[in-house]
Amino acid sequence: MAMIQIDAADGAGKFGALVVEPRDKPAGAVVVIQEIFGINDAMRATCGQVADLGFIAVCPDLFWRQEPGVVLTDKTKEEWDRAFALMKGFDQDRGIEDLKATLAAARTLPGCNGRAGTMGYCLGGRLAFMMAERSDADVNISYYGVGLDGLLGDLDKVRAPLILHIAELDEFFPPEGRAKVIEAAKGHPQIAVHSYPGADHAFARVGGVHWNGRAATIANGRSAEALVAALG
Repeated sequence: MAMIQIDAADGAGKFGALVVEPRDKPAGAVVVIQEIFGINDAMRATCGQVADLGFIAVCPDLFWRQEPGVVLTDKTKEEWDRAFALMKGFDQDRGIEDLKATLAAARTLPGCNGRAGTMGYCLGGRLAFMMAERSDADVNISYYGVGLDGLLGDLDKVRAPLILHIAELDEFFPPEGRAKVIEAAKGHPQIAVHSYPGADHAFARVGGVHWNGRAATIANGRSAEALVAALG
C-alpha cells in the first residue's frame, strides 16, 4: 500500500489517495470511493480485496478540503457524529470533480491498462451513481448508495455498466426511495439492480456492525464479474 498525491482540477491543491497494486500487471484500475469514515481500516481492506481480484485499487481522500486524513470507525457515537458532520460539509459537486481527477490519474498509473471504473459505499455509493451519469468511467458499482431517488433525472446519461446493490432493510434509504430507483432502472440496458433481503445499510463493510456475510459475498461476486467484464 502506498499514498500518492493527485492535483485537484480546480487548482485548490493536492489530495492524497491510497493505492494498492495487484500481483500481475497490466491491469485495470478501480477508484474505490470511501464511506463517511474516511480511508479507514475497512476501506483499506476493501482495496486489498480489489487488488486480490487483479485490479489496481485507488482510494482518494474525499474529505481533504475539510480535514485531510480523516480516519473514523462505526463503533462509537462520537465517531458517527464526526462522520455525519463531515458529510454535511461535503460539497458533492467538487467531490465528483476530485473523483474525475482520480479516475484520470488511475488510468495513467504504471501498469494500468488504461481502463478504470468506480466502486463506492454509502456516500461513495451515491457518488458512484453520480459518476455513472457524469464521467467516462468504464464501469460504476454502487453499494447501498443514499438518496439515489433524487438522481434519476439523468439516467439517460448512463453509458457504461452501472451495478446497484440495494439493502432491503436500509435504515438510511427509505423503501419508497428504493422502489423509485428500481422502477426507473427497469429496461435500462446498462443498469443492473440487485436487492438483498435481510440486509441493512453497510452490509458489506468489512468488520462493520451491520456486516452480512451472505449478502456481502453475493454482492461482491457480482461486482467482481462486472469489473472483469469492463476492465479486463
